[in-house]
Order: sequence, then C-alpha cells, then structure tokens
Amino acid sequence: MHILWTLLIGLIVGAVAKLLMPGKDPGGFIITILLGIAGSFLATYLGRALGWYQEGASAGFIMSVIGAIILLLIYRLFAKRSAPPS
Repeated sequence: MHILWTLLIGLIVGAVAKLLMPGKDPGGFIITILLGIAGSFLATYLGRALGWYQEGASAGFIMSVIGAIILLLIYRLFAKRSAPPS
C-alpha cells in the first residue's frame, strides 16, 4: 500500500516542484511529474536509510518536494550538457 501512496504523493509533488522551480525544462511537464514520483521514492528510501522513517512508512510531502527538486536540478544539469549547441 505504501508504494501506491508514494506514487500519489509523487504525482502531486512533481507539479509542486515545477511550480517552485519555474523555467524551461527540456522534457516538459510529463518528465517533471515522473521526476516527482522518483523524488518521492528517493525521499522515502533515503529517509529509511537515515532512520527518519520506519519500515513501511513513506516520505511526507515536504521531504518528497525536496527530493523532487534535487532530481530536477540534476536533470537540468545533465539535459543542458547533452543538448546540442545552438
């Protein structure tokens, strides 16, 4: 059940991360939502590894937003490097 909850939070977090980090993303809104889902999973497993969450618990909304913003920053760095010069 926690995986479904993490996915649901991730969808919302992706939209919030896009609103908090405006700018042109190479992948568009869908990629941002997928990064939100990945950020939610990242926050969940990182929190478990650090002992912040119990086994079976998922990350909260704020930690998921932080995870999504970190992944969005990393994505923007790599997407700019791989883009052909104009």
